[in-house]
Amino acid sequence: MHLTIREALTIYPLTEAKLVAGKQGETRIVKSVNVMDAPDIADWTKSGEMLFTTAFAMKDNPQETVNLLRKLNERGAAGLGIKLGRFWTELPQVVVDEADRLNFPIIEMPFQFTFSDQMNALFNAEYKRNTELLQTVLEKQKKLMQFGLKQDNMGAMFQLIGEILGYPMAVVGARGQVLYNTSAWSEEQLAQNWPRKRKSGWVYAGKDRAYRVGLQQQDDEPLGHLLIIPDVMLLATVEEGLFQQAADILTFHMSYTFRSHVEATAERDLQNQLIRYLEKGTSLEDFIEMAEARGSFIFTGAYQCVIGKSKVESLSADSAAQKLSDVKQYMESHAKASQLRGFHFMLKDRLFSIYSTTQADGFPEEELTQLLSKFDGDAGSRDDGFVFYMSGVKMKPNALREAYQECGETLRMAEKLSLPDRVLQYETIEFAHLFQHLSSSSMEDYCAKILRPLLEKDPEYSQEMIRTLEVFIRNDGQVSEAAKQLFIHRNTVTYRLEKISDLLQVDFKKVNDLLKLKAVFLFRQFLQARA
Repeated sequence: MHLTIREALTIYPLTEAKLVAGKQGETRIVKSVNVMDAPDIADWTKSGEMLFTTAFAMKDNPQETVNLLRKLNERGAAGLGIKLGRFWTELPQVVVDEADRLNFPIIEMPFQFTFSDQMNALFNAEYKRNTELLQTVLEKQKKLMQFGLKQDNMGAMFQLIGEILGYPMAVVGARGQVLYNTSAWSEEQLAQNWPRKRKSGWVYAGKDRAYRVGLQQQDDEPLGHLLIIPDVMLLATVEEGLFQQAADILTFHMSYTFRSHVEATAERDLQNQLIRYLEKGTSLEDFIEMAEARGSFIFTGAYQCVIGKSKVESLSADSAAQKLSDVKQYMESHAKASQLRGFHFMLKDRLFSIYSTTQADGFPEEELTQLLSKFDGDAGSRDDGFVFYMSGVKMKPNALREAYQECGETLRMAEKLSLPDRVLQYETIEFAHLFQHLSSSSMEDYCAKILRPLLEKDPEYSQEMIRTLEVFIRNDGQVSEAAKQLFIHRNTVTYRLEKISDLLQVDFKKVNDLLKLKAVFLFRQFLQARA
């Protein structure tokens, strides 16, 4: 039982009783109730016990009653209930005066009710109160668990915890800074209880008090403490346990957010250092030193750089940032099991990645190309997804800026020529980079010279054969891949190539002839883009 004298007097039939002396002690806690039937009852009284009596044992000597009050007060008794009318018709003044001096409550009990009626009423009220409290705590625990399983943002976390607990509260950081406060306590009062110990319990600021729980990670520095200011004098054990659960959840979320904040800050600093290097603001050694301090050993062998960029130009800033984050997460999760190690950096509207390998027998370019090709983009749409622009393979760290420029040049030429590929290697557009400043008339003359025997044929036949040749050249002479993209059988592709070879007088096994044809279709792309 944990009722104050004031609360006990609100329970029927004690509502018919009257506090006649020691009124300043009405906040004393009643933990148990007993009937006094002997003058030496004080020797057996427990702290928080309230005694009911008919005054039979003290009716003849008021001074002995005064002495009894003193002993009961020393023992921590809650109060004394006296039923007047049988042995005492009124309290002796000397008893009233002593009770007032000691702030020891004396209650005039209603004569028409037995002690058992009143004791049963108190026990039933306490049982009902405990049941309701347990139900309330259970509901709060369920909400705390639901909250604990969510990754809500830090801004709303303290407010949600406070609403669940149902009491004013404050959260103070490890350095004494007030992170959140819905209580009436000032910052000065909260600062008085900056934690120097881990034990949970009551803390005081003047006449006010709060229940304090430390926010402590295992084997880590403390994050601060949680202060709850309940509107009750005593807390049930289940509520103390509830406060500890709230503190544990806060500790987890705060430590997670703190770690995320630190990691995000470090990653942002590294990205800024990379940008400064690429723009020739700092040395490569500064970037490598910062990366290795974070545990990122990038240059362990051959490496290749990739720029990832969305095809959709109309994306909002938030949507573009989210798509970049999705690509970064995809690349980080899919390259772990391979022979590649990826390091990814957000550079404005694009993702810049450095893939390195420790393989002694060269860089796995094909594996990287397949990894990039598998990315689904936006809902699997090729038109709305990302495109990737790859540099050549580099062997030395000081070629990083060159690799970045190759990625950028691949991107620029791909957009200029409207290339449809989702993954483009620098070597694919290297010729375009070399010939981009050639005049349109020179390109037209060269294309007409090489393709004239085909262009003189029937337009429909000519267009079909030129399309076949273009796809064959773009796929580096792979018949099967060309057939797949043209949606025809590979034998059909082989037949058409034999006809083309005869008409144009070219041998597809000779490098010079392949280079001439590659230049032709490159020039056609330039001419189309310029048109």
